[in-house]
Amino acid sequence: MEKKFVYADNTATTALSDAAFDAMMPYFKTLYGNASSIHSLGYESKKAVEESRKKVAAAINARVNEIYFTSGGSESDNWALCSSLLMRGAKGKHLIISAIEHSAVFRTAETLKTRGYEVTCLPVDEFGKVSPQQLKNAIRDDTALISIMMANNEIGTIQPIKELCQIARERRVPFHTDAVQTVGHIPVDVRDLGVDMLSLSAHKFRGPKGVGALYVRTGFALPPLIIGGGQEKNKRSGTENVPGIVGMATALTEAVTNMADNTPKITAMRDRIIAAVMQIDGASLTGDPLDRLPGIASFLFSGLESKAMVAALSQAGICASSGSACSSGSTELTRALSGIAKIDANAPTEKVGNPKYGALRLSLNECNTAADVDAILRELPLVIRELHIRKPSPLF
Repeated sequence: MEKKFVYADNTATTALSDAAFDAMMPYFKTLYGNASSIHSLGYESKKAVEESRKKVAAAINARVNEIYFTSGGSESDNWALCSSLLMRGAKGKHLIISAIEHSAVFRTAETLKTRGYEVTCLPVDEFGKVSPQQLKNAIRDDTALISIMMANNEIGTIQPIKELCQIARERRVPFHTDAVQTVGHIPVDVRDLGVDMLSLSAHKFRGPKGVGALYVRTGFALPPLIIGGGQEKNKRSGTENVPGIVGMATALTEAVTNMADNTPKITAMRDRIIAAVMQIDGASLTGDPLDRLPGIASFLFSGLESKAMVAALSQAGICASSGSACSSGSTELTRALSGIAKIDANAPTEKVGNPKYGALRLSLNECNTAADVDAILRELPLVIRELHIRKPSPLF
């Protein structure tokens, strides 16, 4: 069947890979045993889980016993923050995050504040980067955890995690990174980075939705967040999602294996989009122009409204977004966009019905083609022109 749309929202979620789909199928229909059961079907499921654990560990250079399966990135982030702070309550109740964290970290931090924790939210520069010096200055004697995402899901900026981790290590403060957008897309080596915990999610690299993992460094004590039957070595209870785990491991292995071939192709498509869009009057690029994820091209358009752009592109057959899918219902700029220094989040709109900025994110992966880029670059200028024409007259 001929594809009737161009999908450029791979940061929100990706199409399940054929290899992952095929690997999952037996565990739905024939090898459906509970991985905690001791009969033959249970053994087959348990074996699949442990083989998958090896694959995930290998993909990020972790030890096998450092991988814990979860329901996705949000659970992994919540577990990392809540449980590690609970364990280290005697050291202090001070948490450091960045201003552009995913809601799974940011809102968890906000909740922790209501329970007596102190949170320092580090600002970012105009490219969305955290300053190592600002992190160094923010660490206190009672700092119990630092959590800074490896790359932002809206603007694509990659953080200097290795350098930030080194600062944390010098002060003996645990470090967690939300690597949901990076694992499977750029090389991630937990040993080289020096992180204590790292979150990942399958559906960002062509695995299934509803499954993820948390890397926990050997020797780092982390109490469970979910209590129950004692699965995942008594760290994360709940019946194992065997098909999901198998699909995640298969998709991640595939992504890492093909990364060297896929990255130049994806980067070239991204750069072609950026070069063309920057020729449109009123367009500006967001995020670091160099240290950015291969597939993310994100822009602000002066005087346009985000939802109107996304809706018009959808009518033209282009699936894009205004930023994080988690905040797609909002008409305001997201925290990530408001957090970069060149944007005044409190600036008034120019006129009623004429917003100051409209955000657009186009995110690509290996499934995209040159023809997809052609379509985007054909339709986007037409959409922008039409929206400017349709803008309501200023009110006097």
